[in-house]
Amino acid sequence: MTHRLSGEHIATGLIWALGLIVIVLLAAIVGDILRGGFSGFDPAFLLQDPMDAGRGGGIRSVLVSTVMILAVFLTVAAPVGLLAGIFLADTTRRSARLRRPIRISLDTLAGVPSIVFGLFGNAVFAVFFGLRLSILAGGLTLAVMVMPFLVRSVEESLRALPEELVQAGAALVLQRTTLLGRILLPAALPGLASGLLLGTGRALAETAALLFTSGYALRMPQGVSDPGRSLSIHILDLAFNVPGGTLNAYKSAAVLLVILVSLNSAVMLLARRRKTAVV
Repeated sequence: MTHRLSGEHIATGLIWALGLIVIVLLAAIVGDILRGGFSGFDPAFLLQDPMDAGRGGGIRSVLVSTVMILAVFLTVAAPVGLLAGIFLADTTRRSARLRRPIRISLDTLAGVPSIVFGLFGNAVFAVFFGLRLSILAGGLTLAVMVMPFLVRSVEESLRALPEELVQAGAALVLQRTTLLGRILLPAALPGLASGLLLGTGRALAETAALLFTSGYALRMPQGVSDPGRSLSIHILDLAFNVPGGTLNAYKSAAVLLVILVSLNSAVMLLARRRKTAVV
């Protein structure tokens, strides 16, 4: 009994130690970015266009390009991911034969490196469809890359609903579309929103997939057919390719970090509401 208790204490201590290491590493990274990014930070940094290859000025055109890329991504990924997730969550026999190969395909795509999606997007959207390096090509590439995550998120959110909801709909002889639109989707809304926000956060922080699709242009885009530099690519370029761009790289990273933390906080809030609603 004594040896057993000693083993449990050692295991507990190791778990706590590993947890503290993770917290310390995260705090060090976040602290370094915030200290370097917000020391002397001026809100005008968000409202000025980049100058001198990004060494001076702000990130207004970069933020606009990032928002436009995300808009294209959400326009394509949200409806397709929702419909595909609903299809996979369907328990009818009509879709049983297709669900397994679709799930296998989604799981395979989820493990593909993002740089491969970038090469795919360049070959298909930029070259084959003639979109060139553009915001549209970048947004479509992100939609393809994040789609597996969104689809499985929708599926799991619908499958996590109490079976009583489906049984009640069947007892009321509701049509499948009415059951989905009036009961199941509203009940699963917190989970759906959480998955969409997490997918948006992943797309926002993506760099490799956009290197070959959206371009590097610093100028203000006039439309989705123009090239545009995302915030993550801007940070990479300033940090590695622009001498003297370290300060603005830190500032840009701090802005990106704040956005990502805000998205994650929203996900945690929605998850808490979802848990409360289920309970």
